[in-house]
Amino acid sequence: MRIELQGAAIEPCTFTAVIGPAGIATGMINTQSDLQRYLFLFVSGNFSRILTQVGRSSANFDVRRAFTAHQLLTILQEAAHTVIFIEHDPTLFDGAWNMVAPLAGALGEIGREATVILYAPGADRSFSLLARNARHVICYLPEEPAGPLRAGRSKRGGRPGRQETLDT
Repeated sequence: MRIELQGAAIEPCTFTAVIGPAGIATGMINTQSDLQRYLFLFVSGNFSRILTQVGRSSANFDVRRAFTAHQLLTILQEAAHTVIFIEHDPTLFDGAWNMVAPLAGALGEIGREATVILYAPGADRSFSLLARNARHVICYLPEEPAGPLRAGRSKRGGRPGRQETLDT
């Protein structure tokens, strides 16, 4: 089972980190009917930006919420799903920076037996540390501003809305 993600493919039994707009994540979950055949776990933190946009009604679609980094680690250790999608919430690590390393290790370990996707709309310190164990990092860059560049602004380079994949 390969998961298609707007020009990139997520291989089975890997840990992949994805950075991009919410539509990237919801499009992957909503449009791939093949995913409905597998046990799918959606994990969010204290809040979710995308869960209300997910239109899955399959009996194989489970949702769990972690309010602390410890709860997230427990959820991951107890999961027996084929696909585990984690919507990153940096507030889980407030006062719990000691949990980043164990969680990063757990994500890499679980990624050997399940397809693990760590998603965030943008990278922050905790996301970057967790993504170090990812086999692939897929980054959808924001679109370029329209029109000529103003003095003093630097061009980010490349095509508008381009996607980059970093293999680690």
